[in-house]
Amino acid sequence: MTSAPYGSWPSPLTVDQLTTGSVGLAEVRLDGDRVHWLESRADQGGRTSLWRAPLAGGPAVELTPGSANVRTRVHEYGGGGYDVADGVVVHADLADGRVHVRRDGAPAVPLTPASGELRYADLKVHPDRGLVLAVREDHRGGREAVATLVALDLDAVGPGADAQEGQVLVQGPDFCSTPELSGDDRLAWVQWDHPAMPWDATALMVGTLTRTAAGWEVGDVHQVAGGPAESAVQPRWLPDGTLVFVSDRSGWWNLYAWTPAGGIHALHPTEAEFCGPQWVLGQTPYAVLDADRLLCSLTRSGVQSVALLQVSTGELTPLTAPGTGAEDLAASPAGLAAVLTHPDRATGLAVLDLAAADLAGGDLTGAGAWEERRPSSSLPLPPGSVSLAEAVSWPRSGVEAGEPGEVHGWYYPPTNPEASAPAGTLPPLITLSHGGPTSFSSASLTLAYQFWTSRGYAVLDVNYGGSTGYGRAYRERLVDRWGLVDVADCAAGALAMAEQGRADPARLAVRGGSAGGYTTLRALTATTTFAAGISQYGVGDLEALALDTHKFESRYLDGLVGPYPAARAVYLERSPLSHLDTLAAPVLLLQGTEDKVVPPQQAETMAEAARAAGLAVALLLFPGEGHGFRRSETIKASYDAQQYFLGRLFGFTPADDVPPISIDNLD
Repeated sequence: MTSAPYGSWPSPLTVDQLTTGSVGLAEVRLDGDRVHWLESRADQGGRTSLWRAPLAGGPAVELTPGSANVRTRVHEYGGGGYDVADGVVVHADLADGRVHVRRDGAPAVPLTPASGELRYADLKVHPDRGLVLAVREDHRGGREAVATLVALDLDAVGPGADAQEGQVLVQGPDFCSTPELSGDDRLAWVQWDHPAMPWDATALMVGTLTRTAAGWEVGDVHQVAGGPAESAVQPRWLPDGTLVFVSDRSGWWNLYAWTPAGGIHALHPTEAEFCGPQWVLGQTPYAVLDADRLLCSLTRSGVQSVALLQVSTGELTPLTAPGTGAEDLAASPAGLAAVLTHPDRATGLAVLDLAAADLAGGDLTGAGAWEERRPSSSLPLPPGSVSLAEAVSWPRSGVEAGEPGEVHGWYYPPTNPEASAPAGTLPPLITLSHGGPTSFSSASLTLAYQFWTSRGYAVLDVNYGGSTGYGRAYRERLVDRWGLVDVADCAAGALAMAEQGRADPARLAVRGGSAGGYTTLRALTATTTFAAGISQYGVGDLEALALDTHKFESRYLDGLVGPYPAARAVYLERSPLSHLDTLAAPVLLLQGTEDKVVPPQQAETMAEAARAAGLAVALLLFPGEGHGFRRSETIKASYDAQQYFLGRLFGFTPADDVPPISIDNLD
């Protein structure tokens, strides 16, 4: 066993393995006896491709080879980039901006015109009706993008598709999503207006879809659920015409059913969340198995699991042990499929033959019930080398000092069976502030975290106030208090870990990207807790963000900070760039040159201020990268830079042969 200072342990997990050895898995769909899914690869510049395999087992086939990139930029975050039914696949292609149709054994043909101004997402294909439903985002005319629900003629393919932009079915709301069509032609969808986000206030609508001589139209429209203080999302139809959806009207995102005659009733009232925030389209947090059963994921006290919910009785039957959750779910009589996350092994695409398992009388929550078909990583992690998340909590402080309640997070201890640190020493701590900020950090295994813990770092992943997974009241702790509650929660968490002997109080670092990068920069200018900070494309200027961002988030800060420009003074007060004179710790800034959300100038200004203050600072600009790093070479360079930066500041030499970076006021 190697004896070395914390942070300098030799690790079997390399940066290259984080990129070339891993794939992203998403958007699982079942069509008959075949399962479909998306794979994204950093070693292909972040390209996303569509795959298919027999549900019963067999080789996987890529349906979109070559340069095809199954992504969409609706709401900038995309989602719902493809759908499949009866052997017909429709998918968006970021390369040409078109929607394409693929039928078994035939090449793809375009369904919509090539356009950089018309974007399509949340695709739903109905071959029996010759119909594709989609959310269309129209960027023409130099105005704010216009969102509508449109109908596309499935048979209008090839050269004639140049004229098919989609027939508008729903227009008027600022946003719409999730078009779901019943067997008797009732259309359900979700809509909302500025300044709300879909986790704040939505309207769940139902109408009747009919085809006339002039084309498709929606009539008899009425609102089923939702309102100014209710997020009603993710509608699905049961075979008998019952509409199922998720609502937080009780304070928790629970499942409900609605019929015209019976109204709305809760299927399983409980203090748990059956979905997460709708940052992307095409989410499948639950799936309809048959007339009386739903395959669903749920989060209770931050712990995820998968279960079957019986609609008629409300009974939940666990299908995984607590801690194993699902990011995407699909169900059909042929079987179940999901992208499962685990606390001790990599995420993977898995299937479950529910009928066979029932007949065998096996434990449906056991490790062998689900059969993994596609792991996100093939890296062999040696026994005992995985740092398992430990649930931790600490009292609220800062702006909420004295208010009852706790902050939640996950602590990952340094773990490496081949290394140990000198007696009497404590590990450096990396405190993580997730993005969003309306998001959630689970306890599932993340190789990026294992990268640090296997080298002798401790990691604290904070679900600060504003995070999902703990109910609406916890989420609304951040209303009007972004830059206050999140910062106080992260700082208090780091200090709590130090007080408990889990971290070296002199070597506390804070790290985050995007909104998490904002929290990082705020923590460095508003507290003296941290000895170092790492910001990846972090927000430094709230006013600039409010004035120049995409439509989906253009009014997001109204709820997090206050209406602009009425609350302009608050925006300035909480912007890290307004407090450069109080920057209290060295900082590493990692920034893409093509970032349209957070312009590179913000990172450059922060670096200049740190230099002028005599603080150690390093700025790395990555040409061609936008808001979020997708290229494997960028990801590798960023991890190498972080290792070198923290090693220099915390007094140890990384075991990896990392290239040095220029650190002003330290070299």
